[in-house]
Amino acid sequence: MANHAATKKDVRQSTKRNERNRYYGKTTRNAIRDIKAIDEKAAATTKQPSVEAMIDKLAQRGTIHKNKAANLKSKLAKRINALAK
Repeated sequence: MANHAATKKDVRQSTKRNERNRYYGKTTRNAIRDIKAIDEKAAATTKQPSVEAMIDKLAQRGTIHKNKAANLKSKLAKRINALAK
C-alpha cells in the first residue's frame, strides 16, 4: 500500500479515472451495438453523428487510441452505407 500522501492521492485519482473510462467506454460500445441493430438506413443515419461524437470523445480523453476511433467510425459508416434504403 502507498505510504506517501501524493501516492495515495494518485491511487484515488487513477481509480476515479478508471471507473469513468469504463463507464464511457461501455456506454459507447452499447451505442455502437444499438446502431448496428438498426435495419433502416434513415434511422441509422440520424443516430450516426451522435455515436461518432461519442467515439471521438473517447479518443480525445485517451481512453482509446485515435486510430481505433477512426477504424470504429469507418466500420460504422461502411455498415450504414451498405443498408438498403
